[in-house]
Amino acid sequence: MRRINLAITGCMGRMGQKLIQSSSSDKNFKLVSLTENRKINKRIRGIKPELNTINAFKKADVIIDFTIPKCTLEVLKIAVKQKKRVVIGTTGFTKKQERIIANYSKKISILKAGNMSLGINLLMYLTEITSRSLGKKFLSKVYEVHHKGKKDYPSGTALMLGEGISKGKKKNFYSMMGKKFLNKKSFPYSNKINFNSIRKGSVVGEHEVLFSSGKEIITLNHESFDRALYSEGALAAAKWIRKKKPGLYSMRDLLNFK
Repeated sequence: MRRINLAITGCMGRMGQKLIQSSSSDKNFKLVSLTENRKINKRIRGIKPELNTINAFKKADVIIDFTIPKCTLEVLKIAVKQKKRVVIGTTGFTKKQERIIANYSKKISILKAGNMSLGINLLMYLTEITSRSLGKKFLSKVYEVHHKGKKDYPSGTALMLGEGISKGKKKNFYSMMGKKFLNKKSFPYSNKINFNSIRKGSVVGEHEVLFSSGKEIITLNHESFDRALYSEGALAAAKWIRKKKPGLYSMRDLLNFK
């Protein structure tokens, strides 16, 4: 099989660096392009980083994007013109931006996930099943911890888990979204889904979904120790989407969770 020509955006970021490392040791990929939103005066793995332009992505089969929403939409605009497939790990999109991504997916193949980890996507699946099984008597909330450098909150993964709760109850996620707390020692359950985000140290990622009836509490949780979980998941997504028709896909599609 011909190697997949890969472009990585946000190459100087935490995930960009991890993706470069993981893809360089994976024989299925050939790294052909690196981009940043500023000029970088050095070569990385023999490649000089560029700004996000048509020329930067010309040789790529798949673009992997872990940046910020504004940058992601910029990359997608270029990808549509060139019919490139895109894997999105960026989080923090607004409802309007989500609609824009959905419209782009009518023209190109996009796999978008708030978290690329197999374990987290299994957790979301279990969250949906648990929410559906427990019914209306149980209230729920989502707790997450990330390194102090992470700016958006709740995390994309926490929002994914909240969506799992709402799907289980067959309700619209946005209508069920409750309060968003930051660095609180404790936070309440409610009829909606409340979120508490902790930012401290160099924590890679901790997520917890809690269901309570007032008489008992059920907890589902996941802890990440190495960002390679996400970079390897993103590469698996790039391999999978390489042969897919235009559409908006998720890790759930890749993992074939029903």
